[in-house]
Amino acid sequence: MQLLTYIIVYPFLWCISKLPFKLLYLISDGVYLLLYYIIGYRKKVVTSNLQLVFPNKSEKEIISLRKKFYKHLCDMFLEMIKTVSISEKELKKRFLITNPEEFKRLETLNKSIILIFGHYASWEWAIVVQCYINFKGLGVYKKLRNKHFDKLVRNIRSKFNTELISTKETINTITNYETSGIKTITGFLSDQSPKIKKEVYWGKFMGIEVPCFTGAERLAKKLDFSTAYLKINKVKRGYYQAEIITLAENSNIYKDYELTDMFLKELEKQIYETPEYYFWTHKRWKHRNKKPN
Repeated sequence: MQLLTYIIVYPFLWCISKLPFKLLYLISDGVYLLLYYIIGYRKKVVTSNLQLVFPNKSEKEIISLRKKFYKHLCDMFLEMIKTVSISEKELKKRFLITNPEEFKRLETLNKSIILIFGHYASWEWAIVVQCYINFKGLGVYKKLRNKHFDKLVRNIRSKFNTELISTKETINTITNYETSGIKTITGFLSDQSPKIKKEVYWGKFMGIEVPCFTGAERLAKKLDFSTAYLKINKVKRGYYQAEIITLAENSNIYKDYELTDMFLKELEKQIYETPEYYFWTHKRWKHRNKKPN
């Protein structure tokens, strides 16, 4: 069944990926009308999240923000499909690293790099980062249940020589590269909501106390890697700019959870400034008020 689904769906994805961007965004407009007005995909979750994070906004403001978010969500979904066939030249034009010299400076420290970012703007197109740095690129991701689509995702995200690794493979893979003398840059999407455990770190995100993933920080501190934040901004439809912000050159000198808090603060700033580009369908605050005693 998994293979049959893949055989049916993949040709459509490939054909869509070959369309010019103007036509792609016309399709996105149609998907928005369907998703927002007819299906109402996760509308309650999005509304609840926005009301929680922006309690002072009026109902009219929340609805306006919600619509902007869904339009961006549909654009990003179509852009993700476009990644199947997009060239390096085209992607570098549409996803610009504004300060690539910071990567070069970090390379001179002769330390591997942990690159943290959130579900903001276009995290899928961040695969182009590998084109700006000499270190071996690694991307941590969660495997899909359908092994055929999982392989497709791995192929798409590794098309510029970035190697995708599952969360369970992360420590061993990075350690093996370090032992072999190969420096790496590992990308972590670190704003998800982890399972509640007694030992999990609870930090404030958008003013609300929630459990936080700390794997990126723990790895950076343990191996004394440099830690950086990839600040991605949407310039206009189909165009993004990203800035590398170094959080720590020597991660092991920071107190526990300090780097995690620094990352969350950077992401918060972006969300407060232009909230429609955050991933509001994700249940980020579902565990609030459930902190174990």
